[in-house]
Amino acid sequence: MAGLNVSIAFFFLVVGVCQVLRWLSKRLLSSGAYSCLARELAGSLQLCMSCLELRMLVEIGPWGGGFGPDVVLTLLFLLFAVHGTSFDGASANPTISLQEFLLLESNLAATAAKLLAQGVGMGMGWALTKLYWSWELTHFHLIQNVIASECSSSIHTSLHHAAFVEGTCSFLFHLVFLKLRQSHLMYQVPTLAVTVTFLTYTAGPFTEAFFNPALATVATFHCSGNSFWDYVQVYWLGPLTGMLAALLLYQGNIPRLFQKNFLYSQKSKYRIPKARMVAHVEGDELCRKRKGEKSDSKPRA
Repeated sequence: MAGLNVSIAFFFLVVGVCQVLRWLSKRLLSSGAYSCLARELAGSLQLCMSCLELRMLVEIGPWGGGFGPDVVLTLLFLLFAVHGTSFDGASANPTISLQEFLLLESNLAATAAKLLAQGVGMGMGWALTKLYWSWELTHFHLIQNVIASECSSSIHTSLHHAAFVEGTCSFLFHLVFLKLRQSHLMYQVPTLAVTVTFLTYTAGPFTEAFFNPALATVATFHCSGNSFWDYVQVYWLGPLTGMLAALLLYQGNIPRLFQKNFLYSQKSKYRIPKARMVAHVEGDELCRKRKGEKSDSKPRA
């Protein structure tokens, strides 16, 4: 279990360093630069390094460390719970940033800056994690360095099925995210962590369930077994299609592209209680009757 303890210490170290980076950036940068660049870079760095180390435990832990998937799934849940509370509003996911753009919550320049920061953060996370592995602090990292040069594709099923799996994971994740994005963190964080853990457990054997294009790019695009365009179809187009489907189902439209709601009828913003409406109608009828009686009671010439 010594190797697992080193990995857990690594997780704490990564979160702590990224928290310091966020704190310094918030003090030194403007609010716009912090929200679009520094916050996303720190979140992507934290997510990438944590997920790469966890992925290493998934691949080597069962036979190299003797622990089962329950340990990895517990770590996954705890990590995403920590990410949800420490990210300070960052998404570290290109599909979420594009979703905000389509919902008119972010303009083109801010969205482009977020995507750039996410790419840089993921690249830095991959490079720093590789450097950390090269120190070979545990036998896990020694084995990882041996097999790293011959990594195989994360796609363990047919191409169309893999794209469907990633798209479905993204669809379900974004539906939950859209439902909870205005909720308090006390409800949002554990629910999203449970969702990610469940989707990873269910879809992991097929595609490793990234449903995050930036994370999938640094984690698996360099591995042999599939072409670049195969990876694009599964890990970029699949999650993007799932996000668009979830947004259309939840909203009934995509505000950036069209305003008309194709799925749901537009409801009045103000609702009138039924009893009050009935009383109002009856009052109108009574007024009409009284007016009619008065007009009938007038003397005729």
